[in-house]
Amino acid sequence: MSVVADYDLAIVGASFAGLTAARSAALRGLKVVVIEAKKDPGARIHTTGIVVREAAETVDIPHTVTRRVHGIRLYAPSTKHMDLFAPGYAFLTTDTAALMRWLADEAIRAGVKILCDTRFTTGRYEGGLVHLEQPAITARYLLGCDGAKSQVADAFGLAKNTKFLIGVEAEYAGLDSFDPRFLHCFLDSSIAPGYIAWAAPGPKVTQIGLATKGDAKPALQRFIDQTEARFKYSKAEIVERRSGVIPCGGLVRPYATDGVMLMGDSAGLVSPLTAGGIKLSFEFGRRSAHAIADHLLNAGPPPEQIIDSDLPRFRIKSALRSALSYGPPNWMYNLLIGTPPLRALAQRLYFHRKGGGGSFEEFAGKLAD
Repeated sequence: MSVVADYDLAIVGASFAGLTAARSAALRGLKVVVIEAKKDPGARIHTTGIVVREAAETVDIPHTVTRRVHGIRLYAPSTKHMDLFAPGYAFLTTDTAALMRWLADEAIRAGVKILCDTRFTTGRYEGGLVHLEQPAITARYLLGCDGAKSQVADAFGLAKNTKFLIGVEAEYAGLDSFDPRFLHCFLDSSIAPGYIAWAAPGPKVTQIGLATKGDAKPALQRFIDQTEARFKYSKAEIVERRSGVIPCGGLVRPYATDGVMLMGDSAGLVSPLTAGGIKLSFEFGRRSAHAIADHLLNAGPPPEQIIDSDLPRFRIKSALRSALSYGPPNWMYNLLIGTPPLRALAQRLYFHRKGGGGSFEEFAGKLAD
């Protein structure tokens, strides 16, 4: 006599990947539970929450929790800058806490049960079921979407992320000396070695932050001091600070075993170069849910066999990450800013296309017409 599981699918982590997978799996007919350590999915956010247009279209994010930003202003250490844009394209900055709560509400509407204030500890795969110790439940399949330092990976002997960027950020209210048309990005190897600093206009606050390679200490206050004259932080108010790690080593292997699979940041599905992972979390959270549902309901193959060939390998981006981690000298950034080669490279990185001919003022004028 077969043992009936409490749930078809248990998901650890009410993350972008976890909540997207939960909703999709429930809509496919699975009984789904999400296990989340935080008091609610919008608490203690550790990400800036910038969403590219393609990701927003995947899940139809409501406009009430977003702000559309059409251009990138890229600065050299000398403060000389160049503006980048692509007609028809935009980034969405988000009220990330509100976005996470909306994703959770959508999952609940689809029939998902979310257990907050519940920390996953360990589990085992036995008799065709996954047995969790905390909470004490069984499931036919387990999906680990619990972040860059995954406890699910630990518990089931899967690979773990080993390379990270360290990000720090402060949210400001009342930052008026700020051009909200742009996501402001700063190249400076003395302040943000291995990555960039940024100022992002959100729906309610302005996010000021930077990330560095894993062996470098983030110097957020130094960045704030250096850009005080430009942004006038002293006239605004800090409403929240946050920090966290961002995996940048690419897809981990193995990311799956009998009855268990990692997805999102847990699986290293974050661009090693740009540190962008929300789009991949939405895309492969959804696709992993479909593969799991087919496996459980229709005797389909193990889910990782379905999605493995489509998972990004990040070969070129990993090579560029290695080069960037050495920290190009600031004189090189100063020399290259505004040149056609850097403009073309930045255009591809930010917009995945060419375009953007003419001035941003001309483009903004067309938007206003």
